[in-house]
Amino acid sequence: MKEELIIVLDFGGQYNQLIARRVRDLNVYCEVMSYKNPIEKIKEKNPKGIIFTGGPNSVYLENSPSIGKEIFEAGIPILGICYGSQLMAHILGGKVSPAPSREYGRTDTYFDTNSALFKNIENNSVTWMSHTDYIEALPDGFVCSAHSESCPVAAMENKQKKLYAVQFHPEVMHTEKGQEILSNYLYDVCGCTGSWSMKNYAKTAINEIRQRVGDGKVLLALSGGVDSSVLAALLSKAVGNRLSCIFVDHGLMRKNECDEIEEAFKNWEINFIRVNAKDRFLKRLQGISDPEKKRKIIGEEFIRVFEEEAKKIGSVDFLAQGTIYPDVIESGAGDAAVIKSHHNVGGLPDYVDFKEIIEPLRLLFKDEVRKLGSELGLAEYLVWRQPFPGPGLAIRIIGEITEDKISILQDADYIFRDEIANAGLDKKINQYFAVLTSMRSVGVMGDARTYDYTLALRGVETTDFMTAEFAEIPYEILSKVSTRIVNEVGHINRVVYDITSKPPATIEWE
Repeated sequence: MKEELIIVLDFGGQYNQLIARRVRDLNVYCEVMSYKNPIEKIKEKNPKGIIFTGGPNSVYLENSPSIGKEIFEAGIPILGICYGSQLMAHILGGKVSPAPSREYGRTDTYFDTNSALFKNIENNSVTWMSHTDYIEALPDGFVCSAHSESCPVAAMENKQKKLYAVQFHPEVMHTEKGQEILSNYLYDVCGCTGSWSMKNYAKTAINEIRQRVGDGKVLLALSGGVDSSVLAALLSKAVGNRLSCIFVDHGLMRKNECDEIEEAFKNWEINFIRVNAKDRFLKRLQGISDPEKKRKIIGEEFIRVFEEEAKKIGSVDFLAQGTIYPDVIESGAGDAAVIKSHHNVGGLPDYVDFKEIIEPLRLLFKDEVRKLGSELGLAEYLVWRQPFPGPGLAIRIIGEITEDKISILQDADYIFRDEIANAGLDKKINQYFAVLTSMRSVGVMGDARTYDYTLALRGVETTDFMTAEFAEIPYEILSKVSTRIVNEVGHINRVVYDITSKPPATIEWE
């Protein structure tokens, strides 16, 4: 992307992707890089600014993440956040020590509004703190620009060198003026113009696809979900009838979904191919309970099906995938921990019978993908389709996969989605689904003892799918869902609702 760029330098904090998301919300393109990258590589990208993230370590410990002092001499504006602020102070000669009083959560903070960082902000408001260390002594050339009752240096700056640091987290919603602070950094300190938009991204992406693909043919794994549908629209505009979309029915889709997807794409000017591969997928998954093994088996089998279908089509040069940014991060890109392998990132086999794999959505968050779909003119019911993982119900069935379990979950999930839509909550709740657990418990039906499955319901509200809060679905709706499921679906005698946010949980159970 030939956009003005902000680099988020990752030191292991939990909000790293959220920082990038907030920067993009302000119409400035942003990427996350590990602090382990050589400074030369960072400078080659010609960033307008660099943001140091938070992290769980103490900067004064021997093995804590660090970076060379020369980055501060590169003339690039830097904003340090939490650990990043302490690291800046530590490297440049200040003193960081264990805090006499730790700060966690909402904190009244007082700002020097003469600072470019706090321009047009009230001189006191609430910030979100999360630290056990603090900056005890400033580096030479720095002044304090904010404080709280327990933190004498809640912000510091060296205006001449354009080095700024805040102890709090401006990227989280709990910091009342956080987005304004980030905006001041981007526009007043870094001099950004705000050219990042979906309209510009669409034009750039289409041109880049054309240059990369040339006269080649593209094969797309079309699941019918938001990501692959948007990618189909993007590729269609880029390469036209040289795009073939293969929809693999692996037997793990939601109730009636395969037929709905085929109907939705029947009038598109693309080569749409539906492959009924249920038997081969279930055979490979027989006896497999581990979720990582499920994902990798499904990822590899997908590729093999594509290879076979590609040979029927003729020469195919490129395989396109709807990989998005959260997939990449959760699969352990760069210095990040592997949370779970996404089938289209960590699940690919070593050998793939295509010239190249292309992933045009790889840099986008989920809500940005939806915006791109709208920009491309994709039908709204596809743009707002419920997110669905590539491995399908295989990772919403805990334990071994069987046809009976698939049927049970399809029916239960359909009832849940139906009642959410009937209640008018389908746009408010960003993702909602059912999980068939492996747990059985005793129940009573018709005066008889039962020993059947527990079904878990999950609903979340989120903007970026990197963090999420559980949806507060009214009890009367949950009660209706539970009653219908127990009465209409066999082998379920208990329904529970998941009230865990992300983090510490992920959105999917596996």
